[in-house]
Amino acid sequence: MDINKKIAEELGVKLWQVEAAVGLIDEGNTIPFISRYRKEATGALNDEQLRTLDERLKYLRNLEEKKEQVLSTIEEQGKLTEELKAQILAAETLVVVEDLYRPYRPKRRTRAMIAKEKGLEGLANVILLQMTNVPIEKEAESYLSEEKGVETVKDAIAGAMDIIAENISDEAEYRIYIRKMTFDNGRITSAAKDPEAKTVYEMYYNFEEPVKKIAGHRVLALNRAEDEKVLTVKVEAPVEDILRYLEKKTIIRENPYTTQVLKDAIADSYSRLIGPAIEREIRNDLTEKAEDGAINVFGKNLEQLLLQPPIAGQVVLGWDPAFRTGCKLAVVDATGKVLDTVVIYPTAPQNKVEEAKKVLKNLIAKYKITLISVGNGTASRESELVIVDLLKELKTPVQYVIVNEAGASVYSASKLATEEFPNFDVGQRSAASIARRLQDPLAELVKIDPKSIGVGQYQHDMNQKKLNESLTAVVEDCVNKVGVDLNTASASLLEYISGISKTLAKNIVAYREENGRFHDRRELLKVSKLGPKAFEQCAGFMRITGGKNPLDATSVHPESYTAAEKLISKLGYTEEDIVKGGLKGIAKKVRDKKKLAEELGIGEITLEDILKELEKPARDPRDEMPKPILRSDVLEMKDLKPGMILKGTVRNVIDFGVFVDIGVHQDGLVHISQLTDKKFVKHPLEVVSVGDVVEVKVMSVDLDKKRIQLTMKI
Repeated sequence: MDINKKIAEELGVKLWQVEAAVGLIDEGNTIPFISRYRKEATGALNDEQLRTLDERLKYLRNLEEKKEQVLSTIEEQGKLTEELKAQILAAETLVVVEDLYRPYRPKRRTRAMIAKEKGLEGLANVILLQMTNVPIEKEAESYLSEEKGVETVKDAIAGAMDIIAENISDEAEYRIYIRKMTFDNGRITSAAKDPEAKTVYEMYYNFEEPVKKIAGHRVLALNRAEDEKVLTVKVEAPVEDILRYLEKKTIIRENPYTTQVLKDAIADSYSRLIGPAIEREIRNDLTEKAEDGAINVFGKNLEQLLLQPPIAGQVVLGWDPAFRTGCKLAVVDATGKVLDTVVIYPTAPQNKVEEAKKVLKNLIAKYKITLISVGNGTASRESELVIVDLLKELKTPVQYVIVNEAGASVYSASKLATEEFPNFDVGQRSAASIARRLQDPLAELVKIDPKSIGVGQYQHDMNQKKLNESLTAVVEDCVNKVGVDLNTASASLLEYISGISKTLAKNIVAYREENGRFHDRRELLKVSKLGPKAFEQCAGFMRITGGKNPLDATSVHPESYTAAEKLISKLGYTEEDIVKGGLKGIAKKVRDKKKLAEELGIGEITLEDILKELEKPARDPRDEMPKPILRSDVLEMKDLKPGMILKGTVRNVIDFGVFVDIGVHQDGLVHISQLTDKKFVKHPLEVVSVGDVVEVKVMSVDLDKKRIQLTMKI
C-alpha cells in the first residue's frame, strides 16, 4: 500500500503535502511546530489535519507491519498462495487481515482439530464434495475406530460436521459479507434484568434500534448499563438471510444424502462460531466509533474551555464554597500571587452571615478586590446569595462570576499543588485555583488532568490511553497557539510547549530561579539537557518581554530573525517600534509579497506570518473568544418562568444538546432540536462551543427534578 497516497486521498490534500509532513514527523518535529513554522513545506496544513495525518500514519504503518508478519507466518507453514498474498496486501483494515489470517492462525484445540486427529477429515471432504451416492451413515462406517475414539456412526458424522463448521467459519469472504449484512440489517436490542427497578437507564428497558443508525451516546449508555448489570444487550442479526447466503455458497449440488448434513453444519457454524464473533466485533466497532466521537467532542469542549479569555489586571477573590467546614477564600493579585487566605462560615450549619460580610468588606477594602470568582460546587447557591446581598451594601463596584470548579479538588490534593502551596491546606489551594482560573484559565487548567475538567461524557468508560493521548494533544495545541512568557510560566505550562519534556520544563524553571530571568531566547541553550533540536521546536512559542531583542516578545522564530530584521529596516521601521506597540499598517506597505519574500530568502507564507506578527506582536488568540458574564445580581430557579429570555454561558456540549449556565446554579438543557431553526443540526458543535455566551428562552422548569428546558429558537 502507498501509505502517503492513501492519507492524501483521505484528507483531500496533495500527495506532496503528505510526503513533506511525514518527512517532518519522522525527523522528530512536533505537530505544533510543523503547523506553525513549516507551513511552506506542508502547504499550510493546520494542526487538526496534521493530528489526523499522524494518527492515520501510525495505523497504516502498523497495518503494513501486521501484513508482513501474517505473510511470513503463512509462508513458514508452506500455505501461501499468490492469490492469498494479493488479498492480504490489498487489505485496508486490520479486521480484513485478521479474517484472512484466521485459518492459518495457531489455535487452541478446537472440536474440529480433535475430529481431524480422529481421522475424520476424509468424511468431511466426502460430505463437502456432495457427490456420494450412498447414505452418509454408510460412508461413516469406514471411519469407525475404537482406538481413535470413533465408536459410532453418529460420532463420525458429528466430528465431520465440526470440521465443516470450522472450515465455513474460517472463510474470510463469508465473514466479510456476514459482518456487512449484520451491520446494514441488524438491530441492537436491550432488555432490563429487573423491569421494576428505578434506574437512569429506564428508557433502554425495552429498546431496539438499527445497528447502522444508533448514536454514539446510546452505545456508551448501553455499555455502561450492561457493565452495571442493569441491561442485557444483544445484536439481533438477519439470521435467515445469513443462513441462506451460507447455504448458497456451500451447497453446490442437490444431493439427498449430504444436503441436510450441510445445512446442520452451516447452522452450527453460524450459531457457535461466526455469529458470536461477528456480534463481538460489531459491538467493539460501535464502541470504538462512539468513543472516538465522544473523545472528539470532549477535545473540542476542552479546547474552548482552555482558550477562554483571561480577565487581566484585576485583584480576584477566589471562593471555594462549603457548608460544615466553611467557605475558603483566597485573594489573588493581578499577577496570580496569593495575598491572603481566610475561612468564613456564612452557610449552614453555622450561618454566620454578618460576621462573614464584615470579613469580606475588610478584604475588599484592603486589597481593592474588583471581582469574586465562586466555584459552582456544594453550597455555591447559598454563597451566591450572600455575595449578592453583600454587593448591594458596597460603595465600590464589585462583580462576581460562577466558575466551573471541576478538577479543583483533584488539583488541590495533588503533589503539584503541595509543591506550589506547601503551607496551605486543600481548601486554600482550591480557592486560589478558582481565582486563577478566571485570571488565566489556560495557565491554571493545565495543572489538572484534562479528564477531571468535566467537559466530556462517559470519560471513565473509554480507552484511557486513547483519551489521554487525544486530550494531551488538545492541551498542547492550545498552549502553543497562545505561547508562554518564558520568565513567568510554570513548569506545568512549559511541559506542553513543543519539544519540551517534563524534565526540561523543570530545568527551565530551575535555571530561571538560579539566574533571575531569561534575557534572550538563545539563553535557552544554556538550560541543562536542552539541545539544538529542542530549541528549534520550542523557541518560537517562548516569549520574553523586555528582553535584549524585541523579536523575542513575538512569535517570529529565531530562524527568521535575519529576514525579519531586513524587512523592518527595508520598510523604514526600527526594532524599537515593535516595543512601542507594533508596526501598524506594515502589511499595506508591501506591494509585491512574492518578490519581497525572494529578496529576504523566505517563503511567501512565512513572510505573511511575520508581517501579521509585527503588526500586532504576541497577539493572543483568546481575545477573539467571548468574555465570561460578570454578574451583580442573582436569579433563583423559582424565579424562572416560561418565556423568559436570558443570557447564559455554554458549560458543556454533548451529542444530544448543550448545558447552559443562566445564573441559577442549575444548568439548563438546550436539546439539539432547539438550537436553531435555520438548518438541520447533526451535532451541537456545529452551532455552539463551550464558553460561548448565548441568548436562551425558558421553555419549562421542573423544580422537583431540578430540570430547566431552554431553547435558542428565539
